[in-house]
Amino acid sequence: MPYLKGIAKNHLLVVVFFKNTELNSLIFESAKTAQQAYDKVIAEKFAFEKRLIVNELKKYGIYSILTTPEDLTIDTINKYLEIKARGLI
Repeated sequence: MPYLKGIAKNHLLVVVFFKNTELNSLIFESAKTAQQAYDKVIAEKFAFEKRLIVNELKKYGIYSILTTPEDLTIDTINKYLEIKARGLI
């Protein structure tokens, strides 16, 4: 985090995070066994932590994109347009 904050002082920084599509499939499946329930809870924890990181970066004025690999292009263009509309570039 200190390195990202240092970069963000002089540059407009956008960090890209990828959602793990396999973990997302675990999250939305119903658990039938204790092991599947355990796996589901761990997957939800990882997804929650990524969202927390994105929110923490936002506090320091660092933009981020949390996306699936398939949606990277669209989400990146949308973030660019959002930043451009705010007059930051």
